[in-house]
Amino acid sequence: MECRRFPPSSAALVAALGVWSALFLFFLLLVPSGRVLADEAEELAVRLMTRSLEAIRSGRLSAEAPIDPRTDLNRTGLVGLENSSITTSLGQIEAKRTAANPQFAGAVVRMLREAGVRPGDTVALSASSSFPGLIVAALCAARALDVKILPILSLGASNWGGNDPRWTGLETVACLNRSGILEIGLLAAAVGGEGDIGRDMTAEGRAYLKQKIREAGLLLIEEKTLVDDVRLRRELFEKHAAGAALKAFVNVGGSWVNMGTDSEILKLRPGFNPAATVFVPPAGRRGLIQEMAARGIPVIHLLYVKGLADRYGLPWDPFPFPVSGTSASREERAAVGPLLFGGAVVYLLGVIVGAALILRCRLSLTI
Repeated sequence: MECRRFPPSSAALVAALGVWSALFLFFLLLVPSGRVLADEAEELAVRLMTRSLEAIRSGRLSAEAPIDPRTDLNRTGLVGLENSSITTSLGQIEAKRTAANPQFAGAVVRMLREAGVRPGDTVALSASSSFPGLIVAALCAARALDVKILPILSLGASNWGGNDPRWTGLETVACLNRSGILEIGLLAAAVGGEGDIGRDMTAEGRAYLKQKIREAGLLLIEEKTLVDDVRLRRELFEKHAAGAALKAFVNVGGSWVNMGTDSEILKLRPGFNPAATVFVPPAGRRGLIQEMAARGIPVIHLLYVKGLADRYGLPWDPFPFPVSGTSASREERAAVGPLLFGGAVVYLLGVIVGAALILRCRLSLTI
């Protein structure tokens, strides 16, 4: 009995199997992280938000509004106090820390694209200060996509949000403008909270925020009814859009004027929502979200942070933040799953067939 060398055809099979194995393993390593699904705009948005956090850290130090590392674990400068004179409602500290992850900026880029937003388009943003991280994420996403964003800000905030009187949403906006990272032109501001006029704050807190808005030279919104408040904000968006169509409406937080008073709003999906899927109640209960949807404008709903993190593949309360890259959304992960399974099946079949051919070749040459 004599053993002979593999013929050239058998050696080629072995080499082919090696290359196939290496390519498949490389694919397997990339896909679960979602990085093959990231693109230049998403990565730019993440970098912009990372730089924004650096500027805010420095700004807070200069303003003698120190960051508490016991609560703001990643030292973002976007986690506030448990309570203060400008606190409006209950809030979860883990949600506030999660929302300050720069990866959220990349996720908002994806949401804007889901809404059909393209470079040069115009979008409206109405935000409470409960989630400063989500506000910064939306602003960075708009910049990365070269989108014109029209922001209106309410200053009241829930626990652990932008509720530090020494560093409100106005200080965050001013800091980012000074840094040159973003150019944020607020259209107007409101006290926020119940009735959009701070009924759930202390009298001291309401007066303090009104004074800050006036000192900033901004239009102070203090309409007496929900209908009037919604109308004024919509008119401001339309005026500053200068004839351009609003391609999306971004809501940050759970403000009274944005959410309205109809309980159906609680069923709204976190993240992107086509206009047709938003329940629109009568005008007396209708917030800005429903008003925009009634006009055919898709809604990006940034409130339920746990749901946002799950849908868009982001970690919950991470410490430290992920170093780089963006994550795949739940829909993208669902699409990738069958691809991985199919690839594994093809890979295994290739190994089996190749091994069988090699064995057959060896048996025919070994006597």
